[in-house]
Amino acid sequence: MYAQLVKSEGSKSREEMTPEELSFQDRIDRGEKVEPKEWMPEGYRKTLIRQIGQHAHSEIVGQLPEGNWITRAPTLERKAILLAKVQDEAGHGLYLYSAAETLGVSRDELMEKLHSGNMKYSSIFNYPTLTWADMGAVGWLVDGAAIMNQVPLQRTSYGPYSRAMIRICKEESFHQRQGYDIMMKMCAGTPEQKAMAQDALNRFWYPALMMFGPSDKDSIHSAQSMAWKIKMNTNDELRQKFVDQTVPQAKYLGLTVPDENLVWNEEKGGHDFSEPDWSEFFAVIAGNGPCNAERLGARVKAWDDGAWFREGLMAHADKAAARRIAAE
Repeated sequence: MYAQLVKSEGSKSREEMTPEELSFQDRIDRGEKVEPKEWMPEGYRKTLIRQIGQHAHSEIVGQLPEGNWITRAPTLERKAILLAKVQDEAGHGLYLYSAAETLGVSRDELMEKLHSGNMKYSSIFNYPTLTWADMGAVGWLVDGAAIMNQVPLQRTSYGPYSRAMIRICKEESFHQRQGYDIMMKMCAGTPEQKAMAQDALNRFWYPALMMFGPSDKDSIHSAQSMAWKIKMNTNDELRQKFVDQTVPQAKYLGLTVPDENLVWNEEKGGHDFSEPDWSEFFAVIAGNGPCNAERLGARVKAWDDGAWFREGLMAHADKAAARRIAAE
């Protein structure tokens, strides 16, 4: 299986590996965790930086569509819940930036890559949140897809990433329930509220399916990432699992999934469904989504506006270090 995976990526076969690379792959195959100070192939390190960095950026940028609704939540309770959720997402980003830093990359470097467009974040956050029902759809669908992606990452081969995911997944499960609770309330409300919930599902369904990444045949990183157990499942496997879990939830709400081709396939034990518009996905990834410029602009502005504070912290740290040296 490993030989088949790496061949599809154009990577080294076992015969082409150095003794260090062979020993490393054998450790991965045995299910051992890799820790920061241990030897690892440069490709493994770079793949982790790319994946963890993009994951961290997604958590931070993901605050923006929801933060927009904190002041407009319909009740004080909803406001407090949404505020706590956004705070959780900030914490997730910090866990993940810390995990990435164990690989020898600084947080400033990761931010520079985000701001320059050289490192991406989840495509879903480049879509607008137009109504309060979108807060339900984001929690139900977006966090639901995130959980589907992230629960297997608790078993990923890199120790700091694996351990960070344990707490993140626990908190994401609450986020998903919060979103579904909003949808339940909307669907049990007035006809106008239920229509609002249906509209939110219509707009977020296919962007949620895109969150798992391109189809396996078009994914250039998946095979090697799975060989190294950085990823545990293929994009299409996770997308299928998400559809099979979410369709019954939509039926319970009395909502219609916006896919005329959606049908249960008894033979495969899962739903047949329409593929997302991958041209749209790649356009959004390239920076041409509805909110790309707005989201990235907000992050760059926040970084620039906070420069004085970071400089103050560094000056304080330098003075404290100088005092310690003088005392010695």
